Amino acid sequence: MRFVLENTMRREIRLCGLWLLFNVLLLGLPGPLWAEDPSVHEETILLRSLIEEALQHNPELVAEQAQVDAMVERVPQSNALDDPELTIRLWNTPNSLDVTRSDRTIFGLAQQFPFPGTLSEQEHVAEKVVGQAAQHLAGKKREIIAAVKVAYYEWLYVHQALEIHHQEAMRLKQFFEAATAKFRVGKGTQVDVLKAQVEQSKWFQHLPILDQQKETARAHLNTILNREPQTPLGFPTEPVGEPRSLSLKPLQEQALQQRPEVREAALAVEQLNSGIKLAKLQTYPHLRVEVQRWQNRNADDGFGGVVSINLPFAFWTKPKYDAGVREAIAQKKVAQFRKKTLENQTRFQIQDLVAQLTAKRTILNLYTTTVLPQAKLTVKAAMAGYRTDRTDFLDLISADRALLAYQLEYVRTAVDWEQLLAKLERVVGTEL
Repeated sequence: MRFVLENTMRREIRLCGLWLLFNVLLLGLPGPLWAEDPSVHEETILLRSLIEEALQHNPELVAEQAQVDAMVERVPQSNALDDPELTIRLWNTPNSLDVTRSDRTIFGLAQQFPFPGTLSEQEHVAEKVVGQAAQHLAGKKREIIAAVKVAYYEWLYVHQALEIHHQEAMRLKQFFEAATAKFRVGKGTQVDVLKAQVEQSKWFQHLPILDQQKETARAHLNTILNREPQTPLGFPTEPVGEPRSLSLKPLQEQALQQRPEVREAALAVEQLNSGIKLAKLQTYPHLRVEVQRWQNRNADDGFGGVVSINLPFAFWTKPKYDAGVREAIAQKKVAQFRKKTLENQTRFQIQDLVAQLTAKRTILNLYTTTVLPQAKLTVKAAMAGYRTDRTDFLDLISADRALLAYQLEYVRTAVDWEQLLAKLERVVGTEL
């Protein structure tokens, strides 16, 4: 009877093993459950090197730099005089149109001179436009740096999640071996063995999701670096920094001084101040001077000249220039309110990000000091209790599921901290 029972148990164990093998083959998984972590064979990448590469090759930054170069070339155009005019006047030309028989030929060279101060104000306006373009470029750089950091830490999360699942595979292997060993000696049940196999099958279900997240993170990071999306990336080695406390008021003050977008808005106000002065200068007359050489057919040759001014203060033209001044004043108000709106948004964004970072810091502290140590002890205690028949297999599985979830949540929270810090640096305008 005992021999028959042992043969039955061995046959059931073999059937369970075949059932697990069938599921593995059905899922098409590459290699055994406890295979070596593939990340150990990848080359390493550094965050700083990726940032430098992005700043050199990102197409958005290249376009913004070209825009700045284009704006710089506007400065010498803005303070230059209009082109001079060369004129030739023929008086009393005969019907034959023989210009050599005209009674008088006048050659003139004319130049218009704007009212004093006009060219300098035009130059000031152009310089402020260049400054705005430069600040826009600086803001784009901060945006690209933040994007690289966010994508990099997402890449790091996927690798750490895969490592955690690799560790989980080791534990599931131990659970399966423990359940099988107890089943062989008659202290366990076939249900425990099947539960262990089910947990292993559930473990396999997470791998396609992690692979998809890995492909997405790699494509995102490569896109920022101006690479092909499928270009291989190395293993991320940048450690997650230690969460630290952040002061709200100093960060808000720092952002209002250093954020490129705020500086750009301030330069826009200064540009429109010069625009108002320029609009007022248009209400003053501009001078036109012409030097002439006269060639007379039956008289002595000579020189002449013409001096003329426009009349912007004539009653039928003055309303046009007055409207230009009012338009410039209104545009300045728009720029001022846009600057104020941006400052308010900056304060809010910093307050929101600091609050999120503070919450993440508290959660990370709880994970490291309480949740994870207790979860690991619970798994060890459940494993020891199962081997000595003091706890059942379901308690062991529940403890292991909780540990896996806590480990993934901890890594997700740590990565969220780094990504939020990158976004905060983007708003403040500098490294923190």
